[in-house]
Order: sequence, then structure tokens, then C-alpha cells
Amino acid sequence: MPPLSPATLLVLVPLLPLVGAILTILLGRTLGSRAHLPAVAGIAAAAGAAVMLLLATANQVGSPHGAHQEPIRPVEMISTLWQWATVDEAYAPPADSAAAIPGTAVGRQPSDARAFSIPVALRLDPLTATMLTIITCVGLLVAIYSVGYMHDDPGYPRFFALVSMFVFSMAMLVAASNFLIVYVFWEAVGACSYLLIGFWFRKPEAARAAKKAFLVNRVGDFGLAIATFLLWMTYGTLDFHDTLSPDGTILPGILGQTRLADAAGIVGGVVGTAICLLLLLAACGKSAQLPLHVWLPDAMEGPTPASALIHAATMVTAGIYLITRCAPLFVACPGALTAVSIVGATTALVAALIGTVQNDLKRVLAYSTISQLGYMFASLGTGTMLGFTAAIFHLVTHAFFKALLFMGAGSVMHAMGGVIDMRRFGGLRRVMPITAATFLIGSLALAGVAPFAGFFSKDEILATLHARGWPDAHAEHHDAAASPAVATIVRQASVPVSFSPTANPEIAAQPLSSLDTPATFRILFWMALVTAGLTAFYTFRAVFMTFTGPTRVPDEAGHHAHESPPVMTLPLAILAVPSALAGWWLFSTNWLAHFLSATPSLTAPAVAKTAAPHVFHMDLAIQGSLAAAIGIVIAAIGHLGRRSDAPQMERFLGPLQTVFANKFYFDQLYAALVVRPLEVLAMIAALFDRYVIDGLVNGVASIPVVLGGVVRRLQSGLVQRYALAGVMGVLMIVLALAWQLRG
Repeated sequence: MPPLSPATLLVLVPLLPLVGAILTILLGRTLGSRAHLPAVAGIAAAAGAAVMLLLATANQVGSPHGAHQEPIRPVEMISTLWQWATVDEAYAPPADSAAAIPGTAVGRQPSDARAFSIPVALRLDPLTATMLTIITCVGLLVAIYSVGYMHDDPGYPRFFALVSMFVFSMAMLVAASNFLIVYVFWEAVGACSYLLIGFWFRKPEAARAAKKAFLVNRVGDFGLAIATFLLWMTYGTLDFHDTLSPDGTILPGILGQTRLADAAGIVGGVVGTAICLLLLLAACGKSAQLPLHVWLPDAMEGPTPASALIHAATMVTAGIYLITRCAPLFVACPGALTAVSIVGATTALVAALIGTVQNDLKRVLAYSTISQLGYMFASLGTGTMLGFTAAIFHLVTHAFFKALLFMGAGSVMHAMGGVIDMRRFGGLRRVMPITAATFLIGSLALAGVAPFAGFFSKDEILATLHARGWPDAHAEHHDAAASPAVATIVRQASVPVSFSPTANPEIAAQPLSSLDTPATFRILFWMALVTAGLTAFYTFRAVFMTFTGPTRVPDEAGHHAHESPPVMTLPLAILAVPSALAGWWLFSTNWLAHFLSATPSLTAPAVAKTAAPHVFHMDLAIQGSLAAAIGIVIAAIGHLGRRSDAPQMERFLGPLQTVFANKFYFDQLYAALVVRPLEVLAMIAALFDRYVIDGLVNGVASIPVVLGGVVRRLQSGLVQRYALAGVMGVLMIVLALAWQLRG
């Protein structure tokens, strides 16, 4: 049998989970306890196809050795499945519009009418291949783990159908090559998350959490919808890639090679900034960044495997993917780009502070996810090659150790009879040694302890923030790196590029351009460094409270608390390996950074020119490690070996503990500013509807009834009354005639 072509594999990656979901729906009840088989088989086959795609794409990109001697060429393949919609001459831009800039319609007049064309097209490039591999491989381990975790649940077939559909939707989102198709599956991912968060819909907390996630994400989704309209009006297309018109001319896509080769092909100014800020709003919704982060902690009401899938491989990574894919659009608007970093660093710090006082193990990990996603946003906002590649690097390592930690928390919850409050159990390393060991590995990776995965990816983010905050220092390092004796590790990273408004008059006219200064990034660097220490503290606080101290098991677990079955511990052991080693391998070989740099969006001149040899900064690694060490030591002083329900260190925070425990009052603020006013508005609308609208309608309807009632009283049915009425009528006529004759 000949090997499958990349185009075929690209179709199979989303198709196989979809088939698995459909078969699970059709055969779930018949299969009974084996209802997981279609979904697991479909996701497993998709993971195999994704790995083959990754290898095929890597062969096209080539080895990172010698990458600095010649420019990296973009690698992409477009596979159009069918034409969904075509509207001829849908839009004719005016001659002076942004859509009519040079290069947007090769071989045609700038003001020619353009067709609204929506192909269902899939793209394969290094970014797509990386995302597909993470989605399917982590999704497969979550599905296998779910076989043990969900085995007694009455909704067993429904759960696996939703997991498989979730993987399908996310795979289509990252593989689509058209903004409208991205929007469709952006919504599909949101629908799947709603159904999984509210999986136990008879539980009021789960139903409320699902509704909250759905409504909060509508705000971000509205941003993506408006951004899609603006992109169409600005560029005259929604395709990422270049296409050929029927007459053979090239129609440049928004992120196609034709437009990216021309620096004037990307729109900046007010319109460009508006598009980028709307895309940022969409990313904040899906990736739970301020101020739209409030849904993710409550999403813990769903099954733990669903939480692992959402946090590690699917929904929350969509925002990171979207901004990376649209890198050229953001780089053309430095103010919006800086806003990405500000939102990310602020979210990372705020979520980390909240996580320090949480006692629900899953909520600690939920706020950790919000914080780590904030790190990725902070890195993306630097606008350099290192910034984009470091964000995806951290996304990859985070997928491994966060899936490991969530499934470890699920293993604890499974053994503790559903209890997840860390104050009610402790010393579980004696009861659950495999879970304890793998959870420790994931915690070391999350805390950024060398040589675990999070150390390398987190420190790259610190390095890229430092490079924007202290550009002169990094320029000196860059010059020194020309001598191989200066450093032992030289990576594809970024030359500090100045986006200073004073250096470019066009940028000076852009909104938010005043934020793009080294001083801003210095503040963001220190915020990220403090966050690193807080991350280590709350992570090991959870480790010490759960697995050290005297053995304590809640009553709900009975007297038979034990290690989880192999079907649950095997995925933990598998994920522990990349959590420990993947960061070191990817960093030392420079493979991922080199691979991602061949993504078309990152080969745009504005991004590609920032790529250069970069020295591994030992001082930054020491600072990050020192912050992590301080956090671990403080956590050990307060919690190592002690009863988990003993007085905790948070009591020393004073009034800050109340602020952190109440999550900076975001929920109360939204209740006061959004929920309550809407409730009052709804009450007023209900009263207006009941007493004004309904009163008016009912009043008009009552007129015939009243008139009928008057007439009805005349029909008594008594002959005597009819005779009396006749006599009275005659007398009135006579009197009227007499009066007339008298006059």
C-alpha cells in the first residue's frame, strides 16, 4: 500500500474523530461498556495521521543546522475540499480604500468588483502541524484516561461522543484557511465546551458553569465576528492563502505569500488596530484572559477529563493560535501588539495571586492555566520571532504537564470519593504512589524547575520580554555572539527591534502607540518574574497539602482508598516523560523554533527580520530559577509534612487574603455592572410588556366585549319588557312629532 499523501492525511486528522463521534452516537447504547471504542479509535488514528503530517512537514523545512546562513522559506500546502459559497461581484472597493493598496489584486484594477468566496480549504504548515499533533495526541491520552474515570457514569457514550467532537472541532479550527471557516469552528469549539462543562446538567452548579462559559465567550465571539466583517471590507477576501481567479490572475489572501512579500500589503492605522483589538478580544474569550477569564475556574464543575482536554489541548489554546496565525496583522499595529503583552502579563499575575489561596485542587490548576496562558500572551505581544516561537513552545510544554496535572487531580478525586478540597485529605503519596510521583513531575515542570519542560519554555518568555525592555543590553549580547567562544548555546531567537513611535511617523499616528516603549516591557518583565515565584508557591502548596503530612482520607472515600486503575495511571506515566524531557530536547536542538519559523505568517519581513542568533542568558535563567526556588521554599515552610487542615500561611496576608479569595471581586463587579442592571432592565421590560403592551392589546380586544355586553342586556327574553319598550318608543316618536309641530 503506497503511503498516504499529506493532502489525504490533512483531511483524515479532523475526519476520523468526527466519524468516531457519529459512530458513538449511533452505536453507544448497543456497545454499552465498550461505547468508548469508536471515539478512542478515531482519535488514535487521527493522532497517527497528525504525527505523519508533522514528520512530512519537518522534512520540507529541513534541519535547523545552517539555518542562519540562508533565509528560511515558507512551507504551506492548501487542500480545498469544496466551494461552500460564492457571490459574484459582492464588493467593489473605492479606489482610495485600504483594500485597493498595491499588490492586493495582481493583474487587476484595484477598484474591480470582487467575489465573496468561501472555500472549505485546509492548510498544512508548521504551525498547523504542531497544533494538530498536540490536539490529537493529548486528546488520545485524555480519552484513554476517561475509560477508567467515567466507567460508571450513565452518560458514558455521550461523553465520548462529545470528546471526539471536541477534537474534531479544534482540529478544523487550526487547519482552516479562511476566517469564516475559523469562525464556524470557533463557535463549534465553544458549543462542545458548553456541553462538556454542563455534562452533569442535573447538577445546578454544572448547569450554571456551562451557562457562564457560554455567555462570557459570546463577548469574545462577537469580537471575532466584527473582525471578520472588517477583514472582508478591508482586504476584499477572507482567505488566508492566495487563490487563482477564473481568468488566471492571483487574488492575494490576507496572509498569503503575495501580500506578505509586500510590506504595504498589511493595513495599519486605525482600521488595522481595530481589527487586531477585536481579534484580541476574541482570543481573551477563548483563552480566558482579563477581563473574560471568569468562566474558566467555574468550568471545573464538568468531568475532570473534560477539564484536562479544555485546559491542555483544545479550547484555551485557540486564542494563542489565532494571534500567532495573524502575526503580520499585529506587527503592523505595534500599539495593539503591546496591548496583547499588557493583557497577558496582567492576567498572569492576577491569576497567580488568586491561585495562592485556593483550596480546591482543580481550581488551583484552573487559575494556573489562566496564568500560564497569560505568559504566552505576554510573549506574543513582543512581536519578535522569539516571542511567537516561545509562546508556542510554552503552549507545547504546557499541554503535556497541564494534562498530567489535571488527570492527576482527577485520579485523586476518583480515589477520594469525589472530594477535591485539599483541606480534607493529605499524605496521599502512601495511598497513591504513582499519582503522587507523576503529579510531582508535572508540578516541577509547571514551577519552571530545571531541567523540566517548563523551565526552558518559561525562561524563553522571560528572555523575550527582557529583550524588549533592555534592547541595548541584548544588542551587546548579539554582537558578542558572533564569537563562538562567548556562549555555549546559540538559538534562533530575536534581535531587539524598536517599535518606537518616534522612529516611524506612520506608527506615531496609530492608536495605543505610546504604550510601545522599553519602559512598558520592563514592567511586564518584572511582573512575569514575580508570577514565576507565585507559580512555584501555589503549585507546591498543592503538592504538599495533598501528598505530604499524615495520611487523611475523607469519609466519602470509605476505607478502601487506593491507587487508580492502570487505564488511568498509564496516561499519567506517558505524559510524565515529555513533561520532564520535552523542554530540554526542543531547546537544545532548536528544532521547534526552526520548524515554526517556516510558517508563512512568521516569514513575513516584519517578523522574519527579527530572527537572528541569540545567546542563552544565564543571568535570566538564574533569576527565573531563584524565583521558583523562593516560591517552593515558602510553600515548604508553610505546608510540607503538616496537616492539610492546619492553619495555613495565607493568614499572614491579612486583608489581601480576602481579596484573593474573592478573586479580586470580578464576579461581584460583573454582577453589579452587568447582571443586576440587565435583571432590572428585564424586570422593567416585563412590566412594560405586561401592563403597557398587553394592556393596550387587551384593551382593544375588550371593546367588542363591552359593546356586546351592552347589547346583550337588551335581550332579556321577556315579552312584557319588549312590549313596554315598543310602547315607550311610540310615545317618544309622538312627543318628538308634537314638539316639531309646535315649533
